[in-house]
Amino acid sequence: MAEWLKRGATADARADADRKVRDVVEATLADIEARGDAAVRELSNKFDRWDREDYRLTPSEIEQCIDSLTRQDIVDIEFAQAQVRNFAQIQRESIKDVEVETLPGVVLGHSNIPVNAAGCYVPGGKYPLLAGAHMSVITAKVAGVSRVVTCAPPFEGQPARAIVAAQAMAGADEIYALGGIQAIGAMALGTQSIAPVDILVGPGNAFVAEAKRQLFGRVGIDLFAGPTETLVIADEVGADGELCATDLLGQAEHGPDSPAVLLTTSRALAEDTMRWVEKLLEVLPTRDHARKAWETFGEVIVAEDDAEMVRVADEIASEHVQVMTRDPEYFLKHMTNYGALFLGARTNVAYGDKVIGTNHTLPTKKAARYTGGLWVGKFLKTCTYQRVTTDAASAMIGEYCSRLCALEGFAGHGEQANVRVRRYGGRNVPYAGRAEPVTEPA
Repeated sequence: MAEWLKRGATADARADADRKVRDVVEATLADIEARGDAAVRELSNKFDRWDREDYRLTPSEIEQCIDSLTRQDIVDIEFAQAQVRNFAQIQRESIKDVEVETLPGVVLGHSNIPVNAAGCYVPGGKYPLLAGAHMSVITAKVAGVSRVVTCAPPFEGQPARAIVAAQAMAGADEIYALGGIQAIGAMALGTQSIAPVDILVGPGNAFVAEAKRQLFGRVGIDLFAGPTETLVIADEVGADGELCATDLLGQAEHGPDSPAVLLTTSRALAEDTMRWVEKLLEVLPTRDHARKAWETFGEVIVAEDDAEMVRVADEIASEHVQVMTRDPEYFLKHMTNYGALFLGARTNVAYGDKVIGTNHTLPTKKAARYTGGLWVGKFLKTCTYQRVTTDAASAMIGEYCSRLCALEGFAGHGEQANVRVRRYGGRNVPYAGRAEPVTEPA
């Protein structure tokens, strides 16, 4: 039976915080829909102290951001983007259009069609998370999206230089220096100066995530997202306290509401990890966020064996799962609920977040039970079509369809079949259950 040496905040406490965010977002989105650019400008002034007539960056502003980076900065961004693009292209090539003759004269198929416009949000409040540009813009472009719009908040009173450079290098068509609810609302609802998009993607704070949730249906979204989550699964063979503590705090620094959980079969490793956490919190530059996250949402769980760790991990359904055990492949084979797995001590969540090539926009708040993360397929609509190429096939399918429609009581549907049975099969089928077929109109 698993034992919790440390527990995080209760579900009730989290739900109360969610309710407060929900109310703020609902009112803000209504204001943006009603007043458009004027509301967006007021919100940008209020929350980012950032005022412009037009929040879209000009080509010269974008070029200035790129030119402000060092050559090494550019090389590093290019390397990361090459990895993301390569894996996205591999994913795209795995998605095939289909056309097959399922019966003589009956052809069925589907086409994978990219959405026309995508809105990509890149968070940058506390940290300019330029990796978000790689993950969203490149993935959309590889999928074939023709119009990719990006928004990121200003950083220290100016467009976030590294983010803007990454957005441009990734191939964004429109770049806006906008953050928060106002960015999400403007992209989804449209304003006088910003045309609406078809899908919203990218991570963000609680207000950004809630705005996406409330807008789902009017536009598509990548997934329902919350604070960054990390789960470290470890034993005394695969890891030590320093590695576990480092990987926990490395994600806890995202914000004070980021859950970080250790799941292990070793009480000694659990206790050693907690000691290392306290030691590292003394020196970590981002310790203020990390400490609050650890104290409020950190958990330490000791399980009996690997099988119980799988059961507990699948119940947690964490966004990131770092596996450092004697047999990491066991968890790859048996776990079913996770955003992304990081197998073995040689890899870690930061690699996935920044550079290795897999996408870092992943499901949180147990959404890993029913969805994976952002990938090329999120920007594609798999749309079916059918073609009946012979009279005999249309009449044959029509007879089955007619009888099934009658079973359901759908007379109009049934007549869609009957008229084709009469026309292509030569059978005098009555109209909608009447004794005699209807005659030609006068």
